[in-house]
Amino acid sequence: MTAAPPRPKQLDSPILPKVFKIMGRAQVWVYRRTGGRIGGKWRVGAGFRKPVPTLLLEHRGRKSGATYTTPLLYIADGAHTIIVASQGGRATNPQWYHNLRANPDTHIQIGRERRAVHAVVADADQRARLWPLLVAAYADFDTYQAWTEREIPVLILQPR
Repeated sequence: MTAAPPRPKQLDSPILPKVFKIMGRAQVWVYRRTGGRIGGKWRVGAGFRKPVPTLLLEHRGRKSGATYTTPLLYIADGAHTIIVASQGGRATNPQWYHNLRANPDTHIQIGRERRAVHAVVADADQRARLWPLLVAAYADFDTYQAWTEREIPVLILQPR
């Protein structure tokens, strides 16, 4: 494994979550209108040479009760769909992670297909097995882990 690049100073900027939100909304809009033909593959960073599939995750605000949709990279693991709360290596978990912890029954959209799922945080053994598969799909996950002191959560979306 090569050493992670230096942690970008702008990663902790209070503006970054706002940029993520605006870019995410645009991607959701395009993804929905094209059934994932546009926006269904992540082609940034390690995804430039090896695009990674993207899904839309619905989640209910734990305080507001509002429904949100977030585009996320994923891998399939048998009948399960695996996502990562990396937030680009920021120091805190993303809001959608906290929302799923409070309301784990939700829906995802892959392409044009909407699926009902139940979110479970991977335990230590599950994470140890899944993390290398996630890094094989998107090498930047290892970089993000090196940039933060928190252990980046892996979530298993089980069909329901």
